Amino acid sequence: MIIIGIDPGTSRTGYAIVKYTKGEAKIIDFGCWDLSEFDALTRLEKIFKNLDKLIKDYQPDLLGIEELFFFKNAKTVMKISEARGVILLATKRNKIKIVELTPLQVKQYITGYGRADKKQIQQLVKNYFNLDKIPKPDDAADALAICIASVCHLEKKSKE
Repeated sequence: MIIIGIDPGTSRTGYAIVKYTKGEAKIIDFGCWDLSEFDALTRLEKIFKNLDKLIKDYQPDLLGIEELFFFKNAKTVMKISEARGVILLATKRNKIKIVELTPLQVKQYITGYGRADKKQIQQLVKNYFNLDKIPKPDDAADALAICIASVCHLEKKSKE
């Protein structure tokens, strides 16, 4: 199974592609799209095109994405919602299964504790994939965590 994990953002969007076979996960690619130099609509277009290309290149079975959580700033929540919208549209148009997880669920699946801090998550991602160092930037590490959590979520659902 090939999974794409997305950490949605408007100035930076993290992505990861992971191949999961027989209980073993292998990183295919990960990184971050830096969109900070573009205007708002161009950012959304870039997210859509970049994701559409990843989907066409890697033919994933699943896309995992973080659900929105409460932001104090309504402007931020609107921008992230727009980014999520184009991500979900690109995924749906390509007929890819979607798993949406809250940040709390991602933390629970990764560490067993829903209030784990960012450093703990990053360290566990490093260990899980047997990497020499923590993946950078943070958005890419988060996308890798979403891949792991998506597999855990599917396994849990299949047992229910």
